[in-house]
Amino acid sequence: MSMANINQAMVLAAGLGLRLRPITDTRPKPLVVVAGQTILDRVLDALAAADVDRAVVNTHYLGAMIEDHVSGRTKPRLELSPETALLETGGGIASALAHFGADPFYAINADIAWDEGADGMALHKLAHAFQSTDMDAVLLVVPRAHAVGYSGAGDFYIDPDGHLERRGNHESAPYVFTGLQILNPALFDGCPDGAFSLNVLYDRAIAQGRLSGVIHTGRWFHIGDARGLELAEAGLAEHAP
Repeated sequence: MSMANINQAMVLAAGLGLRLRPITDTRPKPLVVVAGQTILDRVLDALAAADVDRAVVNTHYLGAMIEDHVSGRTKPRLELSPETALLETGGGIASALAHFGADPFYAINADIAWDEGADGMALHKLAHAFQSTDMDAVLLVVPRAHAVGYSGAGDFYIDPDGHLERRGNHESAPYVFTGLQILNPALFDGCPDGAFSLNVLYDRAIAQGRLSGVIHTGRWFHIGDARGLELAEAGLAEHAP
């Protein structure tokens, strides 16, 4: 299967980071340093390594700090999408859709980290899997055993054809959504106005058989709280230059 040419991205960096207080009292969560590098720079470096030319970063909480931090960055080329009020994941991307035209794009949360698996770059695996005629989104999922700092019950099942299904009423599901994905702008056709979660659109895509997943073979670090930050620091320091 050929690899889709995905050369643009959306980085979701507008959140409040409440569970990381007091660290986030004075800096936005994407600028928290893990193993010598901010979470945001880790994401942007991964996009640059995947040959992404341009990334849109949405901002809200302490957004001026993010703007200042990335002001000298040239790869990928950055554009900001400030939010005067929090729009959640779906609303934040919907408000920035004009930046992407009709072409698919990566969307990544700026509060997570990962290391690559033995089978290649996570972003390239997504691009190999993405087929715009057959899917509206492809999500990178990770086995719960590889989700460092995560204590939830899992999000998805994945069938042999790569289609995702929700955990539903089951006690647990084997795979966790990592916050890395490729989205087709068509996913947002008829989407709600204002703030809304991407989960609204995922559920619609699942019902239409148009939400797919790719399994990540490396580790994924859930930096949701102080303990998650500590575990990410230890895990990523193993591979720090």
